[in-house]
Amino acid sequence: MSENTILKGKSRDEIAKAYKSEPWWYDLRGFFILTFAYNSTLSSQIRFLGKNFGPKHLEVACGTGTLLQYILYWRSFKKLPQSNIIGIDYAESMLAGALYRFKNKKYINFIHADAAQLPFPDESFDTINVANSVHCLPDVAAALKDIHRVLRPHGTFAANVLLYPSGRGLLSYFATRINNWGIKKGILVTPYHRSHIRGLYEKSGFTIIEESVSGNCYNVLLTKFVH
Repeated sequence: MSENTILKGKSRDEIAKAYKSEPWWYDLRGFFILTFAYNSTLSSQIRFLGKNFGPKHLEVACGTGTLLQYILYWRSFKKLPQSNIIGIDYAESMLAGALYRFKNKKYINFIHADAAQLPFPDESFDTINVANSVHCLPDVAAALKDIHRVLRPHGTFAANVLLYPSGRGLLSYFATRINNWGIKKGILVTPYHRSHIRGLYEKSGFTIIEESVSGNCYNVLLTKFVH
């Protein structure tokens, strides 16, 4: 099955329905996918994404907010400045978990929204993160275009991307099985080849600042230059 075939396989509403589960199950499932499909660690994600929080920050496809909470604990431990944060997700059940988790945090707000049709004016945010979610965006090109639109000039955008497994060992076998299950379940649109997603970032107008691959996880920090 080609990437283009997979990308057209699920609508936004179908994906949101697939994510309609209890927040605790979503978090447990996410940890399993992180370990065996991404072949990455929670600590490495926290360190990578936790650095990219400006005064006004957007968290795209925030889910239940579990990873965001860990990141904010890490930032507090590191004595990094507090940000005004908006989180968006298309799955309302996921947002309900995030709203409950951060109900007493006045500097964090959550909105039901589509990543490809962000309800914000141009150049609204200093920083944007997409954590463990590029794989579930049904129209990733449109989402990247709108993320570029709402990011301020010279702002930064950080994302980690699920790659197709490399090699032929046991870890690759398990990652492939998990990915196939995720596609069938509807929680995964597609993994990516690094060259493909890299090209989509650049086509959307971003410039890559730094990038690295750990396991099957592609971490990339980008910026919006104004010519």
